[in-house]
Amino acid sequence: MTTLVVSGTLLGMRHFGWMQPLELVAYDQMVRSRPDHPPDPRLLIVAITEKDIQTQQRFPLSDQTIATLLQTLQQHQPTVIGLDLLRDVPQEPGNAALRKQLQAANIIAITGLKQADDYGAPPPPGMPEAQIGFNDVLTDADGVIRRALLFAETDYPFSFAMQLSVAYLQPQGIKPQLNSSDHLTLKGIEFIPLESYSGGYQTIDAAGYQLLLNYRSRRNVARSLTLTQILTGDFDPNWIKNKIVLIGATARSAKDDFLTPFSPTEKETPKMAGVEIHAQIVSQLLSTTLDQQPLFWFWSDWAEIAWIVGWALLGACLARLVRNPLLVGGYVIIAVGVLLGSSYAIFLSQGWVPVATPALGLLLTAGIMVADRARQAQQQQQMMMKLLGQNTSPEIARALWRSRDRLLKSGKLPGQRLTATMLFTDLQNFSTISEQMPPENLLEWLNEYLSAITEEVVANQGIINKFTGDGMLAVFGVPMNRITPVEVSQDAQLAVACALAMGKQLERLNQDWQKRGLPTTKMRVGIFTGPIVAGSLGGKDRLEYGVIGDSVNIAARLESYEKERHPDLCRILIAKETLVHLGDRFEVEPWGWLMLKGRHHAVDVYRVVREKERGEGMGNG
Repeated sequence: MTTLVVSGTLLGMRHFGWMQPLELVAYDQMVRSRPDHPPDPRLLIVAITEKDIQTQQRFPLSDQTIATLLQTLQQHQPTVIGLDLLRDVPQEPGNAALRKQLQAANIIAITGLKQADDYGAPPPPGMPEAQIGFNDVLTDADGVIRRALLFAETDYPFSFAMQLSVAYLQPQGIKPQLNSSDHLTLKGIEFIPLESYSGGYQTIDAAGYQLLLNYRSRRNVARSLTLTQILTGDFDPNWIKNKIVLIGATARSAKDDFLTPFSPTEKETPKMAGVEIHAQIVSQLLSTTLDQQPLFWFWSDWAEIAWIVGWALLGACLARLVRNPLLVGGYVIIAVGVLLGSSYAIFLSQGWVPVATPALGLLLTAGIMVADRARQAQQQQQMMMKLLGQNTSPEIARALWRSRDRLLKSGKLPGQRLTATMLFTDLQNFSTISEQMPPENLLEWLNEYLSAITEEVVANQGIINKFTGDGMLAVFGVPMNRITPVEVSQDAQLAVACALAMGKQLERLNQDWQKRGLPTTKMRVGIFTGPIVAGSLGGKDRLEYGVIGDSVNIAARLESYEKERHPDLCRILIAKETLVHLGDRFEVEPWGWLMLKGRHHAVDVYRVVREKERGEGMGNG
């Protein structure tokens, strides 16, 4: 259910594009993490830098400067020249000279796409349509360029980069074609266009014919020369011959630069010049066509849904199977690392699959499951404390909590057969004392007594099962399964030691009560060790932890046997079944085989006198 809810929520958010920003952040990080390729040897960028502008003392540059630049480049036989500068308005002097240079068949000029609020930027006058391409670029909502637009429904349908690529490939007999799916093919390679839901995208405008831009490198996509270097002849002619030459402004003052996936880590030059963006697109088209570099591919919607749900399910399974929250956290970190590593490996093979959405799904399901387990643990703890009471030793409480999954089933402690030691207590002449005291004073007096003996039960690792007015039933050896002889003996010895400590507490209380003018009293204790069944008793509306069995009855009968036979302040009677577990730790007095009330068989009974000192001789008296 957790997986379904989390996955459904994330898929809904993804459908509405709310996960797209996170996916794009992950995409940009993977782009930056890839190794850069060397400069594309088929391209040359002629950059108009700030220094060039200062040298020419103007921008836009004069038509004469551009004409001289084109003439110089043509002398060294480039395959095609791309002029990424708007020349729709004459920039005298030299307009006639520029017009003449633009008549060359290997020059591609730019225009601007018509927008809703303007008519775009027209191309240079008189140039053939086949030599014009739009230089508009696509930016995502965050202003970053991740896509390349190749075709658009406009007067000049081909992009600047597409025109340059086609002009370079045509001499090699490679022409663009459309297949039966109306997809662009070059040399038989199909360029499948982006959809609005490709990869991490969900809400982009996929109008026109778009590709996911495969950046060659963060810098130096191609060799570069400055305008001044060309005009002064300071260059190697082989850099120009048979190459695609792109001319454009890289100066910041030209304001033709854009954010890219590399921008967050590029402190000095966070933006990439428009001419370099076009060079990246041209290099991608040529590398795919001539170098068999694969294009980006994407999974179908169903495959991406399965991918997201699968990782969310993994997070839920980890939290379900591993109990320790710290271990869950460690495994989840490892799982996220595997997810990121797998996604990056797929990315290196030119695949873009969702990263942020499955990672968030994994973290959310694991987190929700851990939180839900904590809530269940709190409920279980409350249930156990309600069933067992809060009068248990810290050791017993910790042991109970470690074994809660085994002990708690369907909100109950299931019945289990145990060997335990029962301890019943009662006060002598409590009814007479009750007649002599106002109820509120009696309650305060009784609580002082019960509080003192409760401390001894807890100190000796017992559990107070119930209070019976002026007495109690304490059990030693539940609810943990104490089955070895050593464990059973430990419980029996703790119970007897607890009873002796109760006697000392009562002696102290009597002294205090006597000083305060309150009644003094004596107490009886019955102890028996034997098999019992322990578990939840009651209905769904009221449950308590109960112990039942003949062993419980015998302990109760030992406590109530011959109430007036009270040789000391705290009379402690045990049966032979408890004595066999005491060794020679305690001095006892045999009372013989006694017929206890309601029983058909006699019980071998002993009175505990005291705990022996260390090194004291053996014997049971």
